[in-house]
Amino acid sequence: MRRLLPILLTCLVACAAPSSGVKGGMVPLKLDESALSSAYQPRRMALLVGIASFDDPRWQGLRYTGKDARDLGAALKDPARGKFDQVRVLTRREDTTREAILAALRQLKKEANRPDDVVVVYFSAHGTLARDAKGELRRYLVTRDASYRNIPQTALSMDALKAEFDGLASRRRMLVLATCHSGSGKSLLPKELKAELAGIKAGFYARPLEESSRASMVFAACDWGETAREDEGLRNDIYTHFLIDGLSGAADRNGDGAVTATEAHDHARRRTFAFTEGRQRPSAEILEVGADPVVLSGSITRTGRPELFSYNPRLDGFTLKVDGEPRTELPGGAAVTPGKRTVELTKGDSLLMRRDVDVAVGDRLPLERLLAEAFPRRSLSLLGGMFSFVDANSRAELLPVAPEVALSLRLEDQPLQDFALLFDAAFSTGRRELRLTPSSEVPFRYTTFSAGAALPYLWRWERLTLFAGPRVAGLYLGRSFDVEAATRGQRYFTVSPGVVGGIVWRVGERLELMSQAQLMLTYVVVDGQGQAVGFTGGWAGAGYRF
Repeated sequence: MRRLLPILLTCLVACAAPSSGVKGGMVPLKLDESALSSAYQPRRMALLVGIASFDDPRWQGLRYTGKDARDLGAALKDPARGKFDQVRVLTRREDTTREAILAALRQLKKEANRPDDVVVVYFSAHGTLARDAKGELRRYLVTRDASYRNIPQTALSMDALKAEFDGLASRRRMLVLATCHSGSGKSLLPKELKAELAGIKAGFYARPLEESSRASMVFAACDWGETAREDEGLRNDIYTHFLIDGLSGAADRNGDGAVTATEAHDHARRRTFAFTEGRQRPSAEILEVGADPVVLSGSITRTGRPELFSYNPRLDGFTLKVDGEPRTELPGGAAVTPGKRTVELTKGDSLLMRRDVDVAVGDRLPLERLLAEAFPRRSLSLLGGMFSFVDANSRAELLPVAPEVALSLRLEDQPLQDFALLFDAAFSTGRRELRLTPSSEVPFRYTTFSAGAALPYLWRWERLTLFAGPRVAGLYLGRSFDVEAATRGQRYFTVSPGVVGGIVWRVGERLELMSQAQLMLTYVVVDGQGQAVGFTGGWAGAGYRF
């Protein structure tokens, strides 16, 4: 808006000026096209924070955090590299308190107010963990004024930081956390928490890295539970050193003349992993639509080579092979030669996917798309199991536990990604006896038929899929009694709400094993009296994906 103000004032003055010979006093207005174009040009802005010293002496001072922020700022401002319009570096003591950082983030929100602005937010500091007022384990950035004994109230929580980051209007934004929360390196944990976590098997390895927003990227200098390190030889945070190195053009893997955020991160990730001999693995949470929208250095001057990539946590640790040659470990990406390529995803001796793809210059192909195409997302399963009313009274008066067969059709990623449409039908028939008194049994024949539809959510890990969600079903129950040479019949039909859950194990490219269970609530009339009853079914069997 500041750039548009002179142009708008010129318009107002021109419109207010007296004129002769033109009806209504209107005069032709000639605008400066270059100024107008400049006013609408996307801006490139960065907020870089390095926190080296702390009021509370129990936080160990850091050597290179201020230098990290200044070095990255110099690379982003460099006309030959980043060409950023505005770079604000916060390293002074008065600028690195919790409130000062939040104020700087809110000011950035006011200035970066366009969706196409490129925004980089960077922190080089201590990270720590603490339990909040609800007892939940949370991540925090240690600000200059953070108290070791009162972390939740004095440090900058990752939730608060992420809320400010998400509030930016920009859809080309990048958050870099050169911190860790492991209790060593650029991290420190309260003794009580450190002792508690030390007693948990496999450490406290989980992935609470905050989810990224649409077209935003969150990069961390190390994975959860690992140590982010400074290096005396490099005189920088290790990840930051290689991130800056990538901005010189070394990270331009597809050769289009520009270094994007994902290219810079992948460059820094690989070199950090090698430099630390595998002890530090930078991580990423990315949701991008189409091309990587964050250009950090250079400009796109030509069409780049095809790229294959994935930043989906479900594929972490898999190796991307192209034409039999290992190219990168995921998350990450690789540029390939145009043409027909054989793409594989492997982990150890396990092969997840092999596909032949034809890629052209300029293509960016998410590996998730190849996986979705490689594995059919429809399956038809033949199942066997049991039908039963939940309460003993209904089992005694209506129908005891009965075996049944079922068909189940599952359409994955319908109508939305990670959901499924689930249709099933089950049938059972046979003979049973009702025990009216301890010495009296009445035989009868029964037939049950049920048909259900569900919309479960899918959790998928390699070959394993779990699902759960709401279900609605219709139930038909027919009974016929032979009483004193006469046949009497009863029929019930109800429509019932409930829930469904299950597990699928893919044992081959087309074959899977599946189990499914549901719990439903219905209303029936027995001997003239209505009652709410629950019924359930549990099935297991094999399915075919097509």
